[in-house]
Amino acid sequence: MLKLYRKLSKIDILFVILILGLTVLQVYCTMTLVDYVGGIVKAITYINYHNNPESIPMFGDQVKALVDNIGWEGIKASADMYGEAKDLVISIADASQGDIWFNGGMMLILAASTMVIQAIIAIFASIVAADLSTKIRKDLYTKINEFSLEEIDKFQTASLVTRTTNDIQHIQFANLLTMRMIFQVPVTIVWAILKIQATSFELTMSTVVAILALIVVIGFLMIFALPKFKIMQKLTDNLNGVTRDNLIGIRIIRAYNAEDYQENKFEKANTTFTKTQLFTGRAMTILSPFIMLVMNALSLAMYIIGAKLINKGDINYSTVTAFVMLGTQLVMSFLMLMMLFILWPRALVAANRINEVLETKPSITNPKNPKDFIDQGTVEFKNVSFKYPNGEDYVIENINFKINKGETLAIIGATSSGKTSLVNLISRLYDATDGEVLVDGVNVKELDIKNLRSKIGFVPQKGFLFNGTIKDNIAFSDQEPNMELVEYSAKIACCDEFIDNLDEKYEYKISESGKNVSGGQRQRLCIARCVYLKPEIYVFDDSFSALDYKTDKKLRSNLNELDSSSTKIIVAQRIGTIMDADKIIVLDNGKIVGMGKHKELLDNPVYREIALSQLSREELGLHE
Repeated sequence: MLKLYRKLSKIDILFVILILGLTVLQVYCTMTLVDYVGGIVKAITYINYHNNPESIPMFGDQVKALVDNIGWEGIKASADMYGEAKDLVISIADASQGDIWFNGGMMLILAASTMVIQAIIAIFASIVAADLSTKIRKDLYTKINEFSLEEIDKFQTASLVTRTTNDIQHIQFANLLTMRMIFQVPVTIVWAILKIQATSFELTMSTVVAILALIVVIGFLMIFALPKFKIMQKLTDNLNGVTRDNLIGIRIIRAYNAEDYQENKFEKANTTFTKTQLFTGRAMTILSPFIMLVMNALSLAMYIIGAKLINKGDINYSTVTAFVMLGTQLVMSFLMLMMLFILWPRALVAANRINEVLETKPSITNPKNPKDFIDQGTVEFKNVSFKYPNGEDYVIENINFKINKGETLAIIGATSSGKTSLVNLISRLYDATDGEVLVDGVNVKELDIKNLRSKIGFVPQKGFLFNGTIKDNIAFSDQEPNMELVEYSAKIACCDEFIDNLDEKYEYKISESGKNVSGGQRQRLCIARCVYLKPEIYVFDDSFSALDYKTDKKLRSNLNELDSSSTKIIVAQRIGTIMDADKIIVLDNGKIVGMGKHKELLDNPVYREIALSQLSREELGLHE
């Protein structure tokens, strides 16, 4: 948590200092209020003695006789005869209703002052807690955006969502209450103990015993509860993950009648979470009744000890009453401390989880001195091999090829042959394990990442659409979309065919992940988004798979006419999609087993097998 506090701004630190000063002032008002409580009890007692002098302890009958003879003024004049009780007799003689009003008025003023101070502290604490949480959330979001796919896979999406939302909420709420209580509790405890000690050693010892009992129980519960709090955050990740899978995969779940299966999966995760939460909740609920028991026991002990001290004449009843209130303040301070003990374990776990993300160094970073591009529109692989983090085997191995400006490279191969892994290396979604990937003549590791990706228009295998309009999705990341370019891009990607049939046209709202458009429409919109960028290099990772043959052919024709100088890399399963490519790479188990044009590769057994599985011998121009 201390690492996160480094993010506090100067104004936040100033607010914390003000909170500390205001807290001391608040405790002063509270402690002074206790004095006036004792004062009002004393005033009531003295007025009673004034009106009923015979009830004055020890020498009441004597005082009553003198009052009847010489009055209270006469008694005051001869007060020296009462020795050590002189001040008491004078106070009783001067007692009046005004003493009650004065002490009561001061109590109201101090109570109102305490309320105002607490409100100001709450406002300052809210500002600091919200500001800190905002900065943490921003830094966390920025950090996650810097992550490569390796780090995303490491933490898992559900966990990152939990850390960005739920964990930060725990920290914000804990900090809010901490700033309101963390200064108040120790100041109150120290001040109250010193105040009690100044009056009576016996009352002080009873208070110390009560405090020690509270510390032991709280410490004992923390030892058992803290590990559970750590588990709860992981269980929250799991619960969020199951819920996320259920919402994203709702179509598959319903198609397979798997509602019961998913419900049981959720029920298991939810039950585990609930049991852990109940354990920590029950552990913490023990504290509240125990603290109330200690508070009542302390009050009783103070009254018993106070009664003995009153009989000895060491203190008076008003003093005992005031210090019973001080004892109650002490225990209430521990009650507030208990709330922090409930919140802080989870907050500390949340802080550690957030720091884990913030301190993770992205595996893909910008070079200190990025190089400039040498060529234009070229992509080259030199002895490139790649395996995923923590993977044992290479996914692709010893890949060598070069594609020049304006050429079209096609990559084909069986499922899991390494096609997607290969194209992911071009825009540095992953880094090659061995060898070099060159774009425009420079190793991608030596290029500025933004400059590299600005040259590449990438359409991933799973086309993703964002919440918003069709226009927003095509002109993605453009703050001021060019409608002419939006419409042109849609036409190139053959999107205009279905957009023109929509009432809202380009203002049509796309739902989450593009659930309200078909798979083919989604792919075409993703291709239109790529065209809008006018990249130097196009990379299509199986981006035509959901298109019919007619649309596929028309779209590729549009792309060829779009810009003959742009370089295109197409990953595809269809022979018809890649037949016209300038160069075709055949992958098998991560290795290149063939490279050349379509007709040249018909003698390649792997390519030939794929081709014959889709087209007839006559269509391929093969003869017996």
